[in-house]
Amino acid sequence: MPHYMDVHHGMNGITADQLKEAHEADLAVEKEEGVHFEHAWADPASGKVYCLSEAPSAEAVKRVLERTGHPADEIHQVPFSI
Repeated sequence: MPHYMDVHHGMNGITADQLKEAHEADLAVEKEEGVHFEHAWADPASGKVYCLSEAPSAEAVKRVLERTGHPADEIHQVPFSI
C-alpha cells in the first residue's frame, strides 16, 4: 500500500500534547477509510506539522483529516524510502 506525507501549515506554537491529541483522533477513525497513520512530527516555531500514513489513496487520507478537524494543506505520495 502507498505511503503519504501530509503537511499542515499555520500550527505555530503546537505542543506535544496537542499533536498527540490530533494523532489519536486520526487513529480513532483511520480504519473506516483503510488508512494507518504511522508517525507525526511538529515544528512549533514554523507552524508545520508532518504526518506519515499508509493508505489506499491521498483522498482517503484527506477524508480522515477533514473528519477529525485538521485538514492538510498538502498531501504527497511517497514513492519509496530507504
